[in-house]
Amino acid sequence: MQGFITYVLILSFISPCICIRVKYVTENNTYNVMQYGAIGDGKSDDTQAFSRAWNSACNAGGMSTLVIPSEKSFFVTKVNFSGPCDSKILIQFEGKIVAPCKQEWRGESYLITIEYLNGLTIDGNGLGEVDGNGSTWWDCPNCDRPGLFHFHSCNNLTVSNLTISNSPRAHVSANKCNGATFSNISIDSPAHSPNTDGFDISASTNISIQDSNIKAGDDCIAINGGSYFVNVTRITCGPGHGISVGSLGKHNANDQVSDIYVWNCTFTGSTNGARIKTVPGGSGYAKNITYEQIILENVTNPIIIDQDYRDLEETPSVLVSSVTYRGFKGTFVNKVAIKLDCSSSGCLDILLDQNNIVSAEEGGKTFVFCRNAHGTARDTIPQVNCLSE
Repeated sequence: MQGFITYVLILSFISPCICIRVKYVTENNTYNVMQYGAIGDGKSDDTQAFSRAWNSACNAGGMSTLVIPSEKSFFVTKVNFSGPCDSKILIQFEGKIVAPCKQEWRGESYLITIEYLNGLTIDGNGLGEVDGNGSTWWDCPNCDRPGLFHFHSCNNLTVSNLTISNSPRAHVSANKCNGATFSNISIDSPAHSPNTDGFDISASTNISIQDSNIKAGDDCIAINGGSYFVNVTRITCGPGHGISVGSLGKHNANDQVSDIYVWNCTFTGSTNGARIKTVPGGSGYAKNITYEQIILENVTNPIIIDQDYRDLEETPSVLVSSVTYRGFKGTFVNKVAIKLDCSSSGCLDILLDQNNIVSAEEGGKTFVFCRNAHGTARDTIPQVNCLSE
């Protein structure tokens, strides 16, 4: 009898703990990586804990939440959040993820791969952070350096309120996504970090990047082949190489890009502002592109189309047409404010409207360069008299 009473007393203490643990994991389909073995000290490898938590959230059915808690730092060697899932998932990303250094990298192309998901939401609530430990890679520009976030075949995706820094290569890439919004993203890598694009968009449609601050060693945003209906709004860029369409036509590719709208953005100390770049030998088109209401602060090349025209031989090239530059205001630090360097097939239907770009140097001379560029300029400083009809 006494033994039975002892057993009951022990069970009475243990059972609430068991119930609390189960409740913490499963109530409202919430899955916290700490409950799957994560340590969160920034040193222990939490990769498997992330994988186990994701599998539970993915297979739960209905709505589920994966929690990466605040005030914790998680060292991971790779993260793969892959679908399709039975659930529509929210990732509550309020902690910090730390990437391995170059010597500890396991050969994956990206630290965090998110793929084949519909309706995924990632919200950092202004706390979530990823540190790519990129400084251990940057002195090896020819190395096969990894990126941080890669989204592949994700539809109706929402990512917001995150800080992403020090990527070995690109910070965020999206490929074959349809319907994605990235907002309030802070990207921070130094100007000397090689190829550290802020966002790389390829083969994707209906993409919005907004209300974000990007400091990078390469393009703040690069919009590549197969991308349509991309809106870029209220972005600050610098340092960086600007907001670029391209490069297009690499390796003789047929690249197509259209319906790109860049509005109300600020470039500070960036190498480029609005850039379109194509490679000789490629084919396809870049059309219906608008850069509007752009603020410039000491930008080297405010407006540039670069088709890498090397000689006078006829070379196939991506056709650039229907491009508008409207409402540019501010200063630049080069001699050429507007450079429209097109291939022999020409850039067609270029419009420059209501622009005021002046030298940052008092009394500095301002030049414009055109080659095979066709279009119209009105109410623009500096005057653009080199466009052909």
